[in-house]
Amino acid sequence: MDKLEEDPLAVRVNMARRAMKCSVVCAQVTRALPRAPAVLRVLRARTIIACMALGVSGSAFCAAAVPPANGPTPGLAPESATFRQAAERERDAETLKTLTDEGRLLLSRDQVKLPAYDYCSIAVSAAERGDFRDSVEAASRALVLAQRTDNADLVALSKRDLAIAYSYAGDLDDAERYAREALASSPKAPEQVFAPAHKVLGDIALRRGDPQAAIADYGQALDTASARYKPLVLLSVASAQIAAGDAASARKTLDAAGPPATGELAPSYRRIEGNLLLAEGKPEAARRVFGELLTQSGSGDANYDRLWAHEGIGRADLALGDKAKARDAYLSAVDDSEKIRARFRSDEFKTGLFGDTQRVFEKAIELTAESGDYETAWSLSERSRARALLDVVRNRIDAGVDDQQLNGQVPGLAVVRGVLKPDEAIVEFHGLDKSLLAWVIRPSGLTGYTLPIARTDMETSVTEIRDAIVHRRPNAVTYGGKLYTTLIAPLNLRDNERLIIVPHGALHYLPFQALRGPDGFLIQHHAIALEPSASVAVQLEQRERPVASTLVAFGNPTISSAYALPGAEAEVRGIAPLFARNEVFLQGNATRVSFRENAAAGRVLHVATHAQADMIDPLHSRILLAPATQPADGPDSLLAKDIYNLKLNNVALVTLSACETGLGRIARGDEILGFTRAFFYAGATSLIVSMWPVADESSALTMRTFYAQLADGHEAIDALRTAQLAVLGNPRFAHPFFWAPFDLMGGWRLSIAR
Repeated sequence: MDKLEEDPLAVRVNMARRAMKCSVVCAQVTRALPRAPAVLRVLRARTIIACMALGVSGSAFCAAAVPPANGPTPGLAPESATFRQAAERERDAETLKTLTDEGRLLLSRDQVKLPAYDYCSIAVSAAERGDFRDSVEAASRALVLAQRTDNADLVALSKRDLAIAYSYAGDLDDAERYAREALASSPKAPEQVFAPAHKVLGDIALRRGDPQAAIADYGQALDTASARYKPLVLLSVASAQIAAGDAASARKTLDAAGPPATGELAPSYRRIEGNLLLAEGKPEAARRVFGELLTQSGSGDANYDRLWAHEGIGRADLALGDKAKARDAYLSAVDDSEKIRARFRSDEFKTGLFGDTQRVFEKAIELTAESGDYETAWSLSERSRARALLDVVRNRIDAGVDDQQLNGQVPGLAVVRGVLKPDEAIVEFHGLDKSLLAWVIRPSGLTGYTLPIARTDMETSVTEIRDAIVHRRPNAVTYGGKLYTTLIAPLNLRDNERLIIVPHGALHYLPFQALRGPDGFLIQHHAIALEPSASVAVQLEQRERPVASTLVAFGNPTISSAYALPGAEAEVRGIAPLFARNEVFLQGNATRVSFRENAAAGRVLHVATHAQADMIDPLHSRILLAPATQPADGPDSLLAKDIYNLKLNNVALVTLSACETGLGRIARGDEILGFTRAFFYAGATSLIVSMWPVADESSALTMRTFYAQLADGHEAIDALRTAQLAVLGNPRFAHPFFWAPFDLMGGWRLSIAR
């Protein structure tokens, strides 16, 4: 393995795509929206993974930042001491320094230089429209300019803007840090910094479930708030008081705030009024208030206001004990959600309401399943996944978004059944607060299950098995057995049945193949593929197969010694002869320009480079390639949003043999967002992605076996199973850490013509 660079910048793990070095924090997935699974937050605390210049198949031989409590399984490949050293340096890295380093690089690349304070305006505007990464980058530029000119006022405003951006994005730890730093600064106009910073701290406390702390912070915000800002803070105070169960105080606060002077906050005011009436035990009055909200247009998107009006009516009906009417109200809210144009509403965050359209779907699904109608509940789950993805990409992609191409059309059950062969079954999950729904769809029909597993318990279980696998602990098998009993055993699966699994929530981070039943691992009895949704599975299975034996591959891009990946280069050279035609781009030829110009020429596209999942904005997840000009000031990045605009209709399979390319931000109701959906949208049929960094030897064996099986005419789902079993069969690689990191997503029947 290559020696890590001693320069701390070269080994610093990128916490939010802020550093321009290729390192990945396994638990950076925790930096998602506040509703993201606890599994991700725990992973962040427990497992820091540096994928830096270790020469492994585009990833890294990984060990945990914290030494295993009971040690790795004896007889396996040794742990990397250099990784632990890198992790120690990462823990000592200053986040603020990382941001300013990136700010300097961004400023140096800007062709147009703006006045310093303009970057603060850009940061606020970007946060308001939901472009959180753009907001952070603008604030970072402002921070660098402030430091260059010793401008304390600009420093204060920059940190305020960082606090707001991270708060809106759900990165509460960083939001709190920058809010407190803003409060410790010296602004020229305190009301412009202190009131918003205290407001951010109140929002954080409320989202963490501490309404009393939120009320205290909002109170401090009121002390310095301008006359224009005070009504907004008062609405947040009322929301916190309702959450604290203090309806009397909330009534006084709402009366003091009075109806908003501007129409923008009027719907929020009415929602809080309805919520207060429910808290006061007046569901009929609350239902009238929410009903009145149905007739009001709101600020630019009537469907958004109607959604929350119907949601409020549903809660009022539940309080009145009428579940049938409540279900109808929630189904109306679902219909409203599918008509929404905007993907982000900052007024939700401003008023402390923190609306989440996915919880509307969840309640509709829950009420529908309780009535025994599992087929409609499944259809609602499919619709929720489509809505969540549209919320992320709509109006964000240069070429616009084709809804049909993005998600397919939610098919009827008969269509899905018609796609499946007799030996195949779709296993789809949807996590609710107190239970987990599962559907098994076969050509013969659908069977629904309500598993008594609370969301938090499932998150804990997934955390335990991933933690054990990444640390290469023997008890990974034990945890896999518990999850098999919980998730798989109740579903009455048939031996050797191909499983097309549609995960949900924390289950996206679960290596299903590593679950172990009484007779062995799941992969030993089932070939497995993952799908974003049944709708997408149907769409992808309609694409052409088999495909020509043509490979285009990229590996080991030349950036600097800190980025060198000789193992990735060896991997590419090893698989190239398995194809009738191949074209490889290595080292200085593996550039973003060469990718854009040549990627579409291959039927199989293999990418063995560094990659980063952006937890603040999944569209900024990136593949790091060589810059066209050397020496480099940093990598040239191919962003996920760039991939949406590529035309890869002739590419059947994309293998992302890179640092945790399967990871990304979870949008509740949908799959992990990042590279996977970008490549599907661009035209790819199937993807191979890694869920954690792996070792050279085991990865090379996996890839050689997989591609050899494809070249021999086997379908992708069977080829990957054979490859995983080949690695599992080697005693040195018997631990799931070595054989279970790769997932097949998308078209599972893909094959290469012989």
